[in-house]
Amino acid sequence: MTISLETKVPMLHDFHSYLYQPDWRYMESKEKYKQVLEDFPTISLEFRNLAKVYRDVIADICHKMGAGMAEFLQKKVESLQEWDKVWSRYAKKLSDLAKPENIDVAVQCMNELIINALHHIPNILTYLSRLKTQSVFNFCAIPQVMAIATLAACYNNKQVFRGVVKIQKGQAVTLKMDATNIQAVKAIMYQYVEEIYRKIPSTDPSSNKTQQIIVSIQTIYFPNGTVVSRNRYSPIYLSCAMFLAALSWRYLSAMSEALEEDIQAKEN
Repeated sequence: MTISLETKVPMLHDFHSYLYQPDWRYMESKEKYKQVLEDFPTISLEFRNLAKVYRDVIADICHKMGAGMAEFLQKKVESLQEWDKVWSRYAKKLSDLAKPENIDVAVQCMNELIINALHHIPNILTYLSRLKTQSVFNFCAIPQVMAIATLAACYNNKQVFRGVVKIQKGQAVTLKMDATNIQAVKAIMYQYVEEIYRKIPSTDPSSNKTQQIIVSIQTIYFPNGTVVSRNRYSPIYLSCAMFLAALSWRYLSAMSEALEEDIQAKEN
Protein backbone atom coordinates (compact mmCIF):
# COMPACT_ATOMS: atom_id res chain seq x y z
CA MET A 1 0.00 0.00 0.00
CA THR A 2 3.00 2.32 0.35
CA ILE A 3 3.98 1.95 -3.32
CA SER A 4 2.72 4.74 -5.57
CA LEU A 5 0.26 3.90 -8.34
CA GLU A 6 2.74 5.15 -10.94
CA THR A 7 5.11 2.41 -9.86
CA LYS A 8 2.63 -0.24 -8.76
CA VAL A 9 0.40 -0.46 -11.84
CA PRO A 10 3.22 -1.32 -14.28
CA MET A 11 4.61 -3.78 -11.71
CA LEU A 12 1.28 -5.58 -11.49
CA HIS A 13 1.06 -5.87 -15.27
CA ASP A 14 4.61 -7.24 -15.48
CA PHE A 15 4.70 -9.25 -12.25
CA HIS A 16 4.27 -12.62 -13.99
CA SER A 17 7.44 -11.95 -15.97
CA TYR A 18 9.48 -11.30 -12.79
CA LEU A 19 9.05 -14.98 -11.92
CA TYR A 20 11.48 -15.78 -14.74
CA GLN A 21 14.04 -13.13 -13.75
CA PRO A 22 16.65 -14.48 -11.29
CA ASP A 23 17.69 -11.09 -9.91
CA TRP A 24 14.47 -9.06 -9.83
CA ARG A 25 13.57 -7.57 -6.45
CA TYR A 26 11.91 -4.42 -5.12
CA MET A 27 13.51 -2.58 -2.20
CA GLU A 28 11.30 0.51 -1.76
CA SER A 29 8.31 -0.98 0.05
CA LYS A 30 7.63 0.10 3.64
CA GLU A 31 5.00 -2.54 4.44
CA LYS A 32 5.58 -5.37 6.93
CA TYR A 33 5.46 -7.91 4.07
CA LYS A 34 8.24 -6.17 2.18
CA GLN A 35 10.53 -9.20 2.63
CA VAL A 36 8.53 -10.99 -0.08
CA LEU A 37 9.59 -8.32 -2.56
CA GLU A 38 13.11 -7.87 -1.22
CA ASP A 39 13.85 -11.59 -1.25
CA PHE A 40 11.95 -12.31 -4.47
CA PRO A 41 14.94 -14.10 -6.09
CA THR A 42 14.32 -16.97 -3.64
CA ILE A 43 10.71 -17.25 -4.84
CA SER A 44 11.84 -16.95 -8.45
CA LEU A 45 14.37 -19.75 -7.96
CA GLU A 46 11.74 -22.12 -6.55
CA PHE A 47 9.40 -21.21 -9.42
CA ARG A 48 12.04 -21.83 -12.08
CA ASN A 49 12.81 -25.23 -10.58
CA LEU A 50 9.25 -26.36 -11.37
CA ALA A 51 8.37 -28.26 -14.55
CA LYS A 52 7.17 -26.12 -17.46
CA VAL A 53 3.57 -27.32 -17.22
CA TYR A 54 3.37 -25.93 -13.66
CA ARG A 55 5.22 -22.72 -14.48
CA ASP A 56 2.76 -22.01 -17.28
CA VAL A 57 -0.25 -22.37 -14.96
CA ILE A 58 1.22 -20.19 -12.20
CA ALA A 59 2.46 -17.49 -14.59
CA ASP A 60 -0.91 -17.34 -16.36
CA ILE A 61 -2.79 -16.87 -13.07
CA CYS A 62 -0.31 -14.21 -11.90
CA HIS A 63 -0.68 -12.41 -15.23
CA LYS A 64 -4.48 -12.28 -15.07
CA MET A 65 -4.62 -11.44 -11.37
CA GLY A 66 -2.07 -8.65 -11.82
CA ALA A 67 -4.08 -7.16 -14.67
CA GLY A 68 -7.28 -7.36 -12.60
CA MET A 69 -5.66 -5.67 -9.60
CA ALA A 70 -4.20 -2.93 -11.78
CA GLU A 71 -7.60 -2.27 -13.37
CA PHE A 72 -9.33 -1.60 -10.06
CA LEU A 73 -6.44 0.37 -8.60
CA GLN A 74 -7.02 2.95 -11.30
CA LYS A 75 -10.76 3.30 -10.80
CA LYS A 76 -13.23 3.07 -7.94
CA VAL A 77 -15.61 0.16 -7.56
CA GLU A 78 -18.90 2.01 -7.48
CA SER A 79 -21.59 -0.56 -8.30
CA LEU A 80 -22.67 -4.05 -7.34
CA GLN A 81 -22.02 -5.12 -10.91
CA GLU A 82 -18.38 -4.06 -10.61
CA TRP A 83 -18.02 -5.86 -7.27
CA ASP A 84 -19.45 -8.96 -8.93
CA LYS A 85 -16.87 -8.57 -11.66
CA VAL A 86 -14.02 -8.38 -9.13
CA TRP A 87 -15.07 -11.43 -7.15
CA SER A 88 -16.25 -13.56 -10.06
CA ARG A 89 -12.91 -13.12 -11.79
CA TYR A 90 -10.99 -14.78 -8.96
CA ALA A 91 -13.73 -17.25 -8.13
CA LYS A 92 -13.59 -18.39 -11.75
CA LYS A 93 -9.86 -19.05 -11.48
CA LEU A 94 -10.43 -21.30 -8.48
CA SER A 95 -13.39 -23.05 -10.06
CA ASP A 96 -11.38 -23.61 -13.25
CA LEU A 97 -8.74 -25.43 -11.22
CA ALA A 98 -11.43 -27.66 -9.71
CA LYS A 99 -12.82 -28.73 -13.08
CA PRO A 100 -12.32 -32.45 -13.82
CA GLU A 101 -10.21 -31.68 -16.89
CA ASN A 102 -7.87 -29.38 -14.91
CA ILE A 103 -7.73 -30.84 -11.43
CA ASP A 104 -5.11 -33.50 -12.18
CA VAL A 105 -2.67 -30.85 -13.41
CA ALA A 106 -3.54 -28.64 -10.42
CA VAL A 107 -2.83 -31.52 -8.00
CA GLN A 108 0.44 -32.32 -9.78
CA CYS A 109 1.48 -28.69 -9.49
CA MET A 110 0.64 -28.70 -5.77
CA ASN A 111 2.60 -31.94 -5.29
CA GLU A 112 5.62 -30.38 -6.95
CA LEU A 113 5.46 -27.36 -4.64
CA ILE A 114 5.16 -29.62 -1.57
CA ILE A 115 8.17 -31.65 -2.65
CA ASN A 116 10.21 -28.48 -3.08
CA ALA A 117 9.25 -27.58 0.49
CA LEU A 118 10.57 -30.95 1.72
CA HIS A 119 14.03 -29.91 0.50
CA HIS A 120 14.22 -27.65 3.55
CA ILE A 121 13.76 -30.41 6.16
CA PRO A 122 17.54 -30.98 6.61
CA ASN A 123 18.11 -27.27 7.22
CA ILE A 124 15.17 -27.13 9.64
CA LEU A 125 16.43 -30.08 11.68
CA THR A 126 19.97 -28.68 11.75
CA TYR A 127 18.71 -25.31 12.96
CA LEU A 128 16.48 -26.82 15.65
CA SER A 129 19.30 -29.03 16.91
CA ARG A 130 21.36 -25.92 17.68
CA LEU A 131 18.75 -24.23 19.88
CA LYS A 132 19.75 -24.23 23.52
CA THR A 133 16.72 -23.19 25.58
CA GLN A 134 13.47 -25.15 25.81
CA SER A 135 11.21 -22.13 25.30
CA VAL A 136 13.00 -21.08 22.10
CA PHE A 137 13.00 -24.68 20.85
CA ASN A 138 9.26 -25.02 21.42
CA PHE A 139 8.60 -21.66 19.75
CA CYS A 140 10.51 -22.73 16.63
CA ALA A 141 9.65 -26.44 16.52
CA ILE A 142 5.86 -26.29 16.81
CA PRO A 143 5.28 -24.38 13.53
CA GLN A 144 7.55 -26.85 11.72
CA VAL A 145 5.69 -29.97 12.88
CA MET A 146 2.38 -28.28 12.07
CA ALA A 147 3.73 -27.49 8.60
CA ILE A 148 4.87 -31.03 7.81
CA ALA A 149 1.54 -32.45 9.03
CA THR A 150 -0.34 -29.98 6.81
CA LEU A 151 1.85 -30.80 3.81
CA ALA A 152 1.14 -34.49 4.29
CA ALA A 153 -2.60 -33.79 4.48
CA CYS A 154 -2.52 -31.72 1.29
CA TYR A 155 -0.22 -33.96 -0.76
CA ASN A 156 -2.03 -35.53 -3.72
CA ASN A 157 -5.35 -34.46 -2.24
CA LYS A 158 -7.90 -33.14 -4.74
CA GLN A 159 -10.04 -31.84 -1.86
CA VAL A 160 -7.61 -28.91 -1.58
CA PHE A 161 -9.29 -27.47 -4.69
CA ARG A 162 -12.82 -28.35 -3.60
CA GLY A 163 -12.99 -27.38 0.06
CA VAL A 164 -10.89 -26.91 3.19
CA VAL A 165 -8.05 -29.26 4.11
CA LYS A 166 -6.46 -28.90 7.54
CA ILE A 167 -5.20 -31.02 10.39
CA GLN A 168 -7.65 -31.87 13.17
CA LYS A 169 -7.54 -29.98 16.47
CA GLY A 170 -6.76 -33.14 18.41
CA GLN A 171 -3.89 -33.88 16.04
CA ALA A 172 -2.57 -30.33 16.47
CA VAL A 173 -2.66 -30.64 20.26
CA THR A 174 -0.83 -33.98 20.10
CA LEU A 175 1.89 -32.48 17.90
CA LYS A 176 2.36 -29.56 20.31
CA MET A 177 2.66 -31.94 23.25
CA ASP A 178 5.14 -34.21 21.46
CA ALA A 179 7.49 -31.66 19.86
CA THR A 180 9.59 -31.08 23.00
CA ASN A 181 13.04 -32.15 21.76
CA ILE A 182 14.95 -32.72 18.55
CA GLN A 183 14.51 -36.51 18.59
CA ALA A 184 10.75 -36.16 18.93
CA VAL A 185 10.67 -33.67 16.06
CA LYS A 186 12.68 -36.08 13.92
CA ALA A 187 10.15 -38.79 14.75
CA ILE A 188 7.31 -36.51 13.66
CA MET A 189 9.11 -35.60 10.44
CA TYR A 190 9.77 -39.28 9.76
CA GLN A 191 6.11 -40.16 10.28
CA TYR A 192 4.82 -37.57 7.83
CA VAL A 193 7.44 -38.02 5.10
CA GLU A 194 6.59 -41.72 5.27
CA GLU A 195 2.91 -40.79 4.88
CA ILE A 196 3.73 -38.69 1.81
CA TYR A 197 5.86 -41.54 0.40
CA ARG A 198 2.93 -43.96 0.67
CA LYS A 199 0.70 -41.49 -1.18
CA ILE A 200 3.00 -40.95 -4.17
CA PRO A 201 0.97 -41.73 -7.32
CA SER A 202 2.82 -43.61 -10.04
CA THR A 203 1.19 -41.35 -12.65
CA ASP A 204 2.60 -38.14 -11.14
CA PRO A 205 5.41 -36.71 -13.35
CA SER A 206 7.39 -35.88 -10.19
CA SER A 207 6.95 -39.31 -8.53
CA ASN A 208 10.59 -40.38 -9.04
CA LYS A 209 11.84 -37.03 -7.81
CA THR A 210 9.60 -37.27 -4.74
CA GLN A 211 10.83 -40.75 -3.89
CA GLN A 212 14.47 -39.70 -4.28
CA ILE A 213 14.05 -36.68 -2.00
CA ILE A 214 12.31 -38.66 0.73
CA VAL A 215 14.81 -41.54 0.56
CA SER A 216 17.64 -39.01 0.76
CA ILE A 217 16.12 -37.40 3.87
CA GLN A 218 15.59 -40.78 5.50
CA THR A 219 19.11 -41.96 4.67
CA ILE A 220 20.75 -38.88 6.19
CA TYR A 221 18.63 -38.45 9.31
CA PHE A 222 17.24 -41.94 9.91
CA PRO A 223 20.02 -44.27 8.66
CA ASN A 224 18.71 -47.29 10.57
CA GLY A 225 15.13 -46.78 9.45
CA THR A 226 14.02 -46.21 13.03
CA VAL A 227 13.36 -43.21 15.20
CA VAL A 228 12.65 -42.52 18.82
CA SER A 229 9.06 -43.55 19.49
CA ARG A 230 6.46 -40.92 20.24
CA ASN A 231 3.73 -41.06 22.82
CA ARG A 232 0.82 -41.12 20.41
CA TYR A 233 -2.66 -40.61 21.63
CA SER A 234 -5.57 -40.80 19.25
CA PRO A 235 -7.22 -37.38 18.73
CA ILE A 236 -10.55 -38.87 19.81
CA TYR A 237 -9.03 -40.10 23.09
CA LEU A 238 -7.37 -36.75 23.63
CA SER A 239 -10.64 -34.93 22.98
CA CYS A 240 -12.47 -37.22 25.41
CA ALA A 241 -9.84 -36.60 28.06
CA MET A 242 -10.16 -32.83 27.64
CA PHE A 243 -13.96 -33.13 27.76
CA LEU A 244 -13.85 -35.19 30.95
CA ALA A 245 -11.43 -32.73 32.51
CA ALA A 246 -13.81 -29.86 31.71
CA LEU A 247 -16.77 -31.76 33.17
CA SER A 248 -14.79 -32.56 36.30
CA TRP A 249 -13.87 -28.91 36.74
CA ARG A 250 -17.49 -27.84 36.32
CA TYR A 251 -18.64 -30.51 38.79
CA LEU A 252 -16.06 -29.54 41.41
CA SER A 253 -16.90 -25.83 40.96
CA ALA A 254 -20.61 -26.55 41.41
CA MET A 255 -19.93 -28.67 44.52
CA SER A 256 -17.72 -25.94 45.96
CA GLU A 257 -20.40 -23.28 45.40
CA ALA A 258 -23.08 -25.51 46.97
CA LEU A 259 -20.87 -26.16 49.98
CA GLU A 260 -20.25 -22.43 50.49
CA GLU A 261 -23.97 -21.68 50.25
CA ASP A 262 -24.71 -24.43 52.79
CA ILE A 263 -22.14 -23.04 55.22
CA GLN A 264 -23.49 -19.51 54.83
CA ALA A 265 -27.05 -20.77 55.42
CA LYS A 266 -26.03 -22.50 58.64
CA GLU A 267 -24.15 -19.42 59.86
CA ASN A 268 -27.24 -17.25 59.27
